[in-house]
Amino acid sequence: MRRRRSGTYVVSSTAGEKVEAFVPAPLPPHPALEVDSGLRDLVAAASLELARLNVAARMVPSTQWFIYGFVRKEAVLTSQIEGTQATLTDLLAYEAGSGDKKPPEDVEEVCNYVRALEYARAELASPKGLPLSLRLLKETHARLMRGVRGQHKQPGEFRNTQNWIGGTRPGNAIFVPPPPERLAECLVKLESYLHMKDDLPPLLRAGLVHVQFETIHPFLDGNGRLGRLLVGLLLEEWHLLESPLLYISLYFKQHRQEYYRRLDAVRRSGDWEGWSRFFLRGVAAIAAEATDAAGRLFALFDQDRKRLLGSPNASVAAIRLIDHLPRHPMITIGGAVKILDTTKPTATKAVAQLIEYGVLKETTGRRRGRSFAYAAYLDLLRKGTDL
Repeated sequence: MRRRRSGTYVVSSTAGEKVEAFVPAPLPPHPALEVDSGLRDLVAAASLELARLNVAARMVPSTQWFIYGFVRKEAVLTSQIEGTQATLTDLLAYEAGSGDKKPPEDVEEVCNYVRALEYARAELASPKGLPLSLRLLKETHARLMRGVRGQHKQPGEFRNTQNWIGGTRPGNAIFVPPPPERLAECLVKLESYLHMKDDLPPLLRAGLVHVQFETIHPFLDGNGRLGRLLVGLLLEEWHLLESPLLYISLYFKQHRQEYYRRLDAVRRSGDWEGWSRFFLRGVAAIAAEATDAAGRLFALFDQDRKRLLGSPNASVAAIRLIDHLPRHPMITIGGAVKILDTTKPTATKAVAQLIEYGVLKETTGRRRGRSFAYAAYLDLLRKGTDL
């Protein structure tokens, strides 16, 4: 490993204590990242898995099927890393309308992630939208934190006070990010790096940006979720993925201690190479898993649909409804009425037929306000998201 000075410490006063806050050196790393044969092989392997995931998404009638499920999977996982207790089933049950009108706070945090990502992608895709910029990050953060824990911590605004990570007070914190008076220069340099030309592969650059954002920690809350959301935006913006199908937070959740250790090693000793190897292995592993999951999900759906089409008793409404299930794997009768734009008796019959053919299962055990799940599909999709 090439030792380098990855930043400087400055004295900052907060909560009545003087602490040493870390100000990271701007990207790219100096001395330059050592891209040896091993790191090049990891870049190639991760890039190949991302390409395979792109192909898998193109081979189904609608990529939106997987975008719907995989975005929500990432939303749940990234929130769980921060201590949120909501599961994928909780989220989908709420979206299906079986929960309260206002979701539980943990579910709302996950919903906010979905809304924030959808907002950021729409802005980047629109000719009149915001580019990849500090302003886009602020607007995305505002949506991420709206109405949930941290809503009083300046949503959509960069902090103007000192924050810290871990510990009960600044003096025993695990890490203290840059003081507020140094924040602007750190963020401007990060934004410049997003748009500068660099000989490093974009995949490596995305990993560097994630660490730099986490180290700057520009908001009072929500930095972890936004930093991981940024990875997905970069992969799409830099044409490594065509859709947000990589739920990278699964790898970070499965290797949580190493994730934090690798971030800390960059700050302490400039070990960008160690972080990059960890990050690339994660991208390759999750891209391969997502490709496999996409294949399994489509095979299951295709098998169930063909079975339904082969039945002489299947109604047109039931066939239409099954086509919507990948984007509505949990559903109510009221939801089926809206999706099919039909009457309640017709929707009820369609749901009953899908239950008869083993596609849907009733999940509530109630006579009223019942919810139905595409259980086999959900079992595949929710892998890794249970608490």
